Amino acid sequence: MSEILSLQTIRLQVSVASKEDAIRQAGELLVQGGCVLPAYIDGMLAREKSMSTFVGNGVAIPHGQFDDLSLVKRTGISVLQVPAGIEWEPGNIAYLLVGIAATSNEHIKVLANLAKVVEDENNARHLAQTTDPEIVLKYLNPQPRKKKAEASE
Repeated sequence: MSEILSLQTIRLQVSVASKEDAIRQAGELLVQGGCVLPAYIDGMLAREKSMSTFVGNGVAIPHGQFDDLSLVKRTGISVLQVPAGIEWEPGNIAYLLVGIAATSNEHIKVLANLAKVVEDENNARHLAQTTDPEIVLKYLNPQPRKKKAEASE
């Protein structure tokens, strides 16, 4: 399985004009990373109109809708760091956007790993302020579990 997050799908120290611009940029990273077709971005914008993807601690997780699954080429995430923040909804500022594209039920594993990382306020703050994309990779790429046979090689 290829990595869910790569340096190609991380952008740090980004400025955005609006929430919609931020979602488009996160979606474009997924396109550039070979995760989705360009039309998936429209699904991400539509999802946001029907339900906020702000999850707390300055983090939003824009993603497409069920109808957009056919536009996903492979599971992956993008990370867009917005140090100045963007008002996601009244009273909630997002500093870190994690765009999600997942095939079938893989999104459950992606979300579980993401939740573990960003539910810790210090982790979320660190990711929102770091200037090192390797730190983002370390936190957000789930560590594969070694099988006993691999571990003994």
